[in-house]
Amino acid sequence: MIEFSYQHEQLEELLEEVQTEDQKDLVVFNDDVNTFDHVINTLMKVCRHSPEQAEQCTWIIHYKGKCSVKKGSFIELKPMKEAIVDAGINAAVV
Repeated sequence: MIEFSYQHEQLEELLEEVQTEDQKDLVVFNDDVNTFDHVINTLMKVCRHSPEQAEQCTWIIHYKGKCSVKKGSFIELKPMKEAIVDAGINAAVV
């Protein structure tokens, strides 16, 4: 029984490592074309941000040049990235 418990703990640790390594960032980049309102509305629609969260990300994008707006697996983030790019905003999954 002790061996099973030990193996179970090892499997849990391994699963946590795999899940952590699979995490990607959806990064949105600044440009001189899109308005604050457009970026905010896009983040609320695509990433399901609250208005406050979307506005904070937009200010970070404006001042820092980019912002990680969402974390998740590549499979989760790819459609969001494509929707943001379709809205005319530069984004990437990194």
